[in-house]
Amino acid sequence: MSQDTTQYTEDNIRSLDWKEHIRLRPGMYIGKLGDGSSADDGIYILLKEVIDNCIDEFVMGAGKTIEISIKDKVVKVRDYGRGIPLGKVVDVVSKMNTGGKYDSRAFKKSVGLNGVGTKAVNALSSFFEVQSSRDNQLKTAQFSSGNLENEIGPEETGKRKGTKVTFIPDEAIFKNYKYRNEYVERMLKNYVYLNPGLTIVFNGEKFHSENGLKDLLEDNNNVDDMLYPVIHLKGDDIEVAITHSRTQYSEEYHSFVNGQHTTHGGTHQAAFREAIVKTIRDFYGKTYDASDIRKSIISAISIKVMEPVFESQTKTKLGSTDMGGNFPTVRTYINDFVGKYLDNYLHKNTDTADKLQRKIMMAEKERKELSGIRKLARDRAKKASLHNKKLRDCRVHLGDIKHDRRLETSLFITEGDSASGSITKSRDVNTQAVFSLKGKPLNSYGMSKKIVYENEEFNLLQAALNIEESIEDLRYNNIIIATDADVDGMHIRLLLITFFLQFFPELIKENHLYILQTPLFRVRNKKETIYCYSDEERQHAINKLSGKPEITRFKGLGEISPDEFRHFIGDDIRLEPIMLDKAMSIEELLSFYMGKNTPDRQKFIINNLKVEVDLIEDKVV
Repeated sequence: MSQDTTQYTEDNIRSLDWKEHIRLRPGMYIGKLGDGSSADDGIYILLKEVIDNCIDEFVMGAGKTIEISIKDKVVKVRDYGRGIPLGKVVDVVSKMNTGGKYDSRAFKKSVGLNGVGTKAVNALSSFFEVQSSRDNQLKTAQFSSGNLENEIGPEETGKRKGTKVTFIPDEAIFKNYKYRNEYVERMLKNYVYLNPGLTIVFNGEKFHSENGLKDLLEDNNNVDDMLYPVIHLKGDDIEVAITHSRTQYSEEYHSFVNGQHTTHGGTHQAAFREAIVKTIRDFYGKTYDASDIRKSIISAISIKVMEPVFESQTKTKLGSTDMGGNFPTVRTYINDFVGKYLDNYLHKNTDTADKLQRKIMMAEKERKELSGIRKLARDRAKKASLHNKKLRDCRVHLGDIKHDRRLETSLFITEGDSASGSITKSRDVNTQAVFSLKGKPLNSYGMSKKIVYENEEFNLLQAALNIEESIEDLRYNNIIIATDADVDGMHIRLLLITFFLQFFPELIKENHLYILQTPLFRVRNKKETIYCYSDEERQHAINKLSGKPEITRFKGLGEISPDEFRHFIGDDIRLEPIMLDKAMSIEELLSFYMGKNTPDRQKFIINNLKVEVDLIEDKVV
């Protein structure tokens, strides 16, 4: 037997310093990397970590304004809090497990990544500068990839006290990234909803909220779609807001712990869902089905917990069962609060109570009508899942809480065998799944939920996403519509968006739905190949490559070879998020795009038609 040549000695064991560890395993600290097209991409987590420290100052009663600017890739965040103690400016942003949050007296119910946050930002930025001003003294420290490059002061200053952080996320880690203002603004709005009295100024625009979670629901939803005015209840360490939608089928929850947006819920959200059902049953004295009570609910809950425990470093799901101190469990605390105050509200507001009861009874009637169809559809889906040719699944799913790649999980919805074949061959089998349509899906505009079960394709798509019971069970973080960029492809996109808008709008609201952008042209010479996504990019590529480059125009996805496709769905993937405009209700949006051909719609189509004029002769494949 040959002797094992692999030596295991002291030399094999090495300790990574803090910077190396964060840069080697960024996912442990900030979730996924991404390019900014998704709201949970790492560049937004970096921003959030810096703002969290400013919020902690506000909570402690220091500094009512935070100023933020993002220009190109340079991020600046300035607060007017107490300022970091000058002797600790370097330590606070570069030494692990150093921070004020370990002293629970100063930060009893804090937000950030206890002692990790700004260090992670520092390690993952090509440039990082912190300035602290207090007692008329200014201290500045500058870093590159976590390494201290320059230290200035303390020196005399006339600046107001507080802290200013400037950073540029490292392009070696975050490839081709850009900050999208829509995502930044949503994050900032959540901060002001949870901290009434706080003003955040972002690139000159002010964000402020007087009514907390009530503002959140009204700003995110069209008021005409609300069945009754928002029920807004506040206690010492809890705040809730509840209404029901007239048109939405599914449940929608916005949940927060200590100002942290828990996008994946947790113990507090589960308790809140339970408390609503219990209180409403007790109020009407009827054992209504839980799903009928919660159908179409739009709600928000925020609680403050002492030393909360989360299920991951990025704090998107609460694991704590206790409120901390002498308080009861999270479940008891929420149940008692909702049980008392929601019941009181319904007694005082009989009009709301009547509307709510009618809504529950309608939901019950619909559910019973659907139950027979559902059973048939489930049996069909079961058979299909055994041999579902439409779905080529991946190994990791969004529900795998412990897996550091769960946020990368994607389902590509493709049309036709050639496109799905290219994607299937070139995909990452760990995180990318493919669902192939056999032609144009049904136009579901104006149809009832019944159609989701009767139409085999929609039923299988719902089963693949695992969202029948609740969106919390969603199997993939990104749902990507991958169709050709021609008229037929556009039509399929519209039909799919209609389906999601109509039956699962919260997938869009929570930024799970995207359009895959694929290149229109390939420009190459013997040395270099450039893929171009617009005519502008094509012109730029032609000018860049000397001589007479070869230009190929891609007519459809099926024409791109798997080897080439790999580039478009790998690290450099370009995704266009589908976003909802709050000013337009879902119903208005649908009737505009999918309703009768009104003059408005015709005008819109004509104004948005793109006529391509080929500037030079293309070599067409």
